[in-house]
Amino acid sequence: MYVFNPGAIKYGDEYIMMMDVGTLAQPIVLWMARSKDGVHFTPDPVPVKWPDSDPIHYEDCVYDPRITQIGDEYYILYASSNASIGVRIGIVKTLDFKIFERVSVGSELGNRNGVLFPEKINGLYCRLDRPFGNPREPSDIWVSYSPDLVYWGRSQQVMSPRTAHWDNHKIGAGAVPIRTEKGWLIIYHGTTTTGSGIIYRLGVAMLDINDPSKVISRGDDAVLWPEHPYELSGRVDNVVFTCNAIVEPDESVKIYYGAADTCIGLAETRLSDLVDACYHQNAYILR
Repeated sequence: MYVFNPGAIKYGDEYIMMMDVGTLAQPIVLWMARSKDGVHFTPDPVPVKWPDSDPIHYEDCVYDPRITQIGDEYYILYASSNASIGVRIGIVKTLDFKIFERVSVGSELGNRNGVLFPEKINGLYCRLDRPFGNPREPSDIWVSYSPDLVYWGRSQQVMSPRTAHWDNHKIGAGAVPIRTEKGWLIIYHGTTTTGSGIIYRLGVAMLDINDPSKVISRGDDAVLWPEHPYELSGRVDNVVFTCNAIVEPDESVKIYYGAADTCIGLAETRLSDLVDACYHQNAYILR
């Protein structure tokens, strides 16, 4: 059994982690684990009882959940895959992490890495996503808006891969955006291709608080990259990939991440350090 790419959030007096789980018996399923201290997790005895597919939006695999709280409800955006036609962004909601209700399959085909902002922007739900055509070609982060979480539009490009950087091939939203005094802090993944394959790293950027299509600043350097054996070698080598960031009351940040699509790691930092990293410019990068 493999576990990776978890969404995570604090719910009441416990930490909830919803993770991708690969077993020998079936495609990837979503499974929850719970913790009182954010470090030692106990998995539930069975996978999440996911809402049944409907005839129009049949899905045979679900993965990479991102959990956003708005009011008393928790929304999970995830990759809704159908082996025959491709992947879309699915949306479900819950009040208690026991019963899950389907909201929509809210994108066209060829779109994933959907991440919902924790509040409406200019009266509309707002999400980051990553539409793509040919998976071998570079892909960008976009922003889209919705009045009801079903119909999405007003889409705009936010960020693109950067030549001669660690994120020069594909980029995608990772954690739910974090509101700060300087704007929306986003933690995203980026890839680059090498002679031995693709490397996944994490980086940060700051978006305008009222117009998330505007990038205020984007850090030059990655903030997390594969360096330990369990990140360098696994089902997919050279991968760190996150779907979450939990900001604690003391402004420390917990980031649970998938390592080589095989296990889950925990990285800790300070919110202020992530904000500062958005403004760091590397003197050795040619401009």
